Amino acid sequence: MKENNIVEEKSFEFSVRIVNLYKHLTTTKQEYVMSKQLLRSGTSIGANICEAQQAQSSMDFLSKMSIALKEAYESDYWIRLLYKTEYLNNDVYKSIITDCRAITKLLVTIVKSTKENNK
Repeated sequence: MKENNIVEEKSFEFSVRIVNLYKHLTTTKQEYVMSKQLLRSGTSIGANICEAQQAQSSMDFLSKMSIALKEAYESDYWIRLLYKTEYLNNDVYKSIITDCRAITKLLVTIVKSTKENNK
């Protein structure tokens, strides 16, 4: 991981939180379907950001970051659904959705600026 790469650091920490949340939801709440979807999308954000760091071109970088952004939006959906179906309490929901949306904002900025630079 590159030093001071905020989006990569935040996405890695988010992935750790998602893995721990998945473990909690499957062992304590016996919820397997939505939590698995969140596990996939939530950890995919960081994986795509990491992969983008080794992109072969600016278009490859943009593609990987765009995928990471889509995964962030999907994660937001699963977090909201888990909350509305009462698998997440209010404190956990607020904390994890805040992290997810912070990463989403960073990714939106990166994708927009990369598109502008590629014009």
